[in-house]
Amino acid sequence: MNFRTTTTLGYAVLLLGLILAPSLGAYPVFVMKLMCFALFAAAFNLLLGYTGLLSFGHAAFFGWAAYVTGHAIKVWELSPELGLVFGTAAGALLGLVFGYLAIKRQGIYFSMITLALSQMLYFVCLQAPFTGGEDGLQGVPRGTLFGLLDVSNDLAMYYVALAVVVLAFLLIVRIIHSPFGQVLKAIRENEPRAISLGYDTHRYKLLAFVLSAAIAGLAGSLKTLVLGFATLSDVHWTASGQVILMTLVGGLSTLSGPLVGSAVVVLLENKIGEFGTFLARLTSVEWFGTLGESVTLVTGLIFVVCVLAFRRGIMGEILALLARWRASART
Repeated sequence: MNFRTTTTLGYAVLLLGLILAPSLGAYPVFVMKLMCFALFAAAFNLLLGYTGLLSFGHAAFFGWAAYVTGHAIKVWELSPELGLVFGTAAGALLGLVFGYLAIKRQGIYFSMITLALSQMLYFVCLQAPFTGGEDGLQGVPRGTLFGLLDVSNDLAMYYVALAVVVLAFLLIVRIIHSPFGQVLKAIRENEPRAISLGYDTHRYKLLAFVLSAAIAGLAGSLKTLVLGFATLSDVHWTASGQVILMTLVGGLSTLSGPLVGSAVVVLLENKIGEFGTFLARLTSVEWFGTLGESVTLVTGLIFVVCVLAFRRGIMGEILALLARWRASART
């Protein structure tokens, strides 16, 4: 099989696994949470991996959309599909504002502007009455999708979330492989040359920024719908660092990298305590039982290992190895 066929088969197996996950004993809410963060990381990868723009404030779009969706469904009593639309539009609009202010700067200056704007939004969310402040926005109902499907049932919500994530991922694939996506790659590789070819790089980067913000907003909106709440942690700078970690660990500039990276980070955060308890029983070393309290330490160690041993990320190294195998097979 050629590379494209193998890739398509891999995604088909992944999709089949997600479809069957609830019947195989997986907890639907946990898998939905994982899918939301995978979509968030894929949105960030569209900006950094394929456009070369490092944003330190991407949590702003994720968290702001989460609050807008929660408020629209809980207070305005909108249906869940309209709540998702409102949240995605809020993320896109905020991305347009942030992008307009930051996109003409490059390198660390661009990154620091996005971080500063994100922190300003964090303090707005801390003080605004509709966000619930430090308590967050709680008790967001799921409602009925299109007036037909009751998504308060976890299993029904699971397949709705899966459909949304798959469609959003297909949109990202289409963007990357379109002529627009090829221009983004050209800007990432050599922006002065792209300018010399007549492309308005600022306009292309701004559009990429808005698209990334909109998809990140969709991920935040879906997360609120799934879990029923939005909190300050969604818009805090640590969430921006978390999505950067997911993307780099999984593999920058790869479609599958954010999916793998988000799975690694989310599984670590939720299962490291159980794994530590298992190791403590197996080895009789009591220190392993405290791993659940040291998630940040373990995540940091994994990041260091990936930087030193897997410079391309997990999927980046796997794809590079497959490429070497194909080259050796041809010779």
